[in-house]
Amino acid sequence: MPAEVSLLTPHGRGAVATIGVRGAGACEVAARCFTPASGRSLESLPWGAVAFGRLALGEAATEEAVVGVLGPQEVELHCHGGVAVAEAVCKTLALAGAVRIAWQDWLSQSLPDPISAAALLALPLARTERTAAILLDQHREALRGEWAAIDDLLGTGQTQLAIGRIGALLARSDVGLHLTQPWRVVLAGRPNAGKSSLLNALLGYQRAIVFEQPGTTRDVVTATTAIDGWPIELADTAGLRAGGDAIESAGVARAGEAIAAADLVLLVAETTGPWDAGLYEPIAAAHRVLLVHNKCDLAAAPADGRPDGVVTSAKNGAGLSALGAAVASALVPDPPLDGAAIPFTLDQIAALQAAQAHIANNHIAAARAALTTDLAGARPPGPGLVPAKGN
Repeated sequence: MPAEVSLLTPHGRGAVATIGVRGAGACEVAARCFTPASGRSLESLPWGAVAFGRLALGEAATEEAVVGVLGPQEVELHCHGGVAVAEAVCKTLALAGAVRIAWQDWLSQSLPDPISAAALLALPLARTERTAAILLDQHREALRGEWAAIDDLLGTGQTQLAIGRIGALLARSDVGLHLTQPWRVVLAGRPNAGKSSLLNALLGYQRAIVFEQPGTTRDVVTATTAIDGWPIELADTAGLRAGGDAIESAGVARAGEAIAAADLVLLVAETTGPWDAGLYEPIAAAHRVLLVHNKCDLAAAPADGRPDGVVTSAKNGAGLSALGAAVASALVPDPPLDGAAIPFTLDQIAALQAAQAHIANNHIAAARAALTTDLAGARPPGPGLVPAKGN
């Protein structure tokens, strides 16, 4: 293949940028731009050699660089970090004959196993240590090993065992898709239930405006945090009530849209007022809901027929730890063990679902073919691609 060039360090400000060149004529391409300080030509250096010198970037501009010869068809250039320098070096190498490719394509081509490659592609998008550790397990063949075990079971006629293991993988797919995208948790309730105060208390800083006047929150206010190591996007919404001016009505409509797209709704109810079954029951019937009885610093939750929930005070922090634990349990009721196999891309999940359907129709060969589908193009889900999970 012709020489290819890619920026291998993150785009943005940094001390050092690493740029890779590989393929036929990689050394020659780099040598057209790079002059070693030793006076030796880059092509004459043995594998594993490192050379310091200068890169010619055109119009008399130069850049100090260190070049490592990784093999007959691969070199790495290390130069000053920053967007402008890295971009100039990549453009210069492209003009010298290399084809520029994205780092994702470089990585996919570097690893023979597409599942392992997809895990590394997803790793920069992991927002917590816990989700990063799970993706590293998949990179280290946790998912590939389970994938191969299922194929072996199908090949030896043990279809019931294969069905069980496919089902176990699919049961973890919701966790897998949220390794790179946060769960959407929406705070909803009547005006003045303390939703904004509760959002701020959970975050640990003042994200939403808090004011005693009903209808203060007009738009959906979001912020990302982590609860028990899981990435969460919290959304504060306008108080749900009829009437109000046009702006407040628009806010209520947006609140309804946020609720519809939520993975979990925290329905916030005051302990200081009567139970509102008319609000709770329709939302609980259509969505996954965790009831929060707020303002317990003012009054205990009355025995007025309201369902059980988490009793909190956004003002003094009472019940916040219990609320966090309840949120984590509602989203991930069965946390995966260390080293567990977890599908984490839509392509992987689709392949498992296809295999499951073929087995149900006794098409074992088709099921095995579905599991051997080329997943090299798999990518972790981007924003908006994780389907909302209802009740």
